[in-house]
Amino acid sequence: METTTITRKPFLAALSGEVVRPAPIWLMRQAGRYLPEYRAVRARAPDFLRFCLTPKLATEVTLQPIRRFGFDAAILFSDILVPPYALGHGVRFETGEGPVLDRVTGAAQVEALDLARAREVWAPVMETVRRLRGALPPATALIGFAGAPFTVAAYMVEGGGSRDFAETRRMAFAEPALFGALVARLEEATIDYLSAQAEAGAEALMLFDSWAGVLSPGQFRRWVVAPTARIAAALRARFPTVGLIGFPRGAGPMLRAYAEAAGVQAVGIDTAMPASWAARELPAGMPGQGNIDPMALVAGGDALAEEVRSLMQAVAGRPWIVNLGHGIVPQTPPEHVAALVEMVRSAA
Repeated sequence: METTTITRKPFLAALSGEVVRPAPIWLMRQAGRYLPEYRAVRARAPDFLRFCLTPKLATEVTLQPIRRFGFDAAILFSDILVPPYALGHGVRFETGEGPVLDRVTGAAQVEALDLARAREVWAPVMETVRRLRGALPPATALIGFAGAPFTVAAYMVEGGGSRDFAETRRMAFAEPALFGALVARLEEATIDYLSAQAEAGAEALMLFDSWAGVLSPGQFRRWVVAPTARIAAALRARFPTVGLIGFPRGAGPMLRAYAEAAGVQAVGIDTAMPASWAARELPAGMPGQGNIDPMALVAGGDALAEEVRSLMQAVAGRPWIVNLGHGIVPQTPPEHVAALVEMVRSAA
């Protein structure tokens, strides 16, 4: 495949399947605690969910890494647990502990999830999207996002994060009707939430399935691939020009099944996957995204340069969006991020 001379936003060109060199770059969690300017804004809003739902603050922190590093895409600053909170489910963030949720144990809790309420609660997110579209540089794309139904359901069943999401997996096997009802309600909410972001001006969308890798192959197909395919089909019918990136973290050997059946336009690759292998597993012409190790970014220098060189060699000749294999970590030196952008843009 020949490299294309780009006349539109590089990120969107790559997402549509064009081979763009230098490859477009953005980073998961690029707005966050590694930036002193982010910490200064965050200090003014101790309630994290209120922070996400305050357009002025969410717009500012979304723009901070664009101003500093000139990434090819900005991703809306929010959190994957905004939708369950908006649906009326108990969600809070404890300092030093992360998210704490009311545990879903029965059908009544699923039936209480209220989409009409959610549309009112998450309305400020759409205002943030509208503000961003008016504030971003002309060449910078805007990505909206949501957590995938399985991952959000996992947090709701466990009551927070978990090492192995054992109760979620147990429920999926032992109480498939209950777990299926929860996933179906979240699927409906996710379609509505991402559609609203697209209507507000998001030019691409991303679905984070951060805990997909805890599932067996059969469960992966049922709870990750199938819901994603239904979401992708609904979004494609409403917004045929808005590409959807799926990130099934930990998919491993299920990558091909996901890429072929989930209906997404591009697939995010995690750090544990060799980029050369992923490039062979993805269908011809399908863009990939990833997968530099966040710890290489912390280390910087020769280690980071080797990661970039290896990645670009592995994905030569195919559409690719450079990113990390997971989110940027708080201890990352900002000057290493600037160096990464320069390395990628000089690798053409």
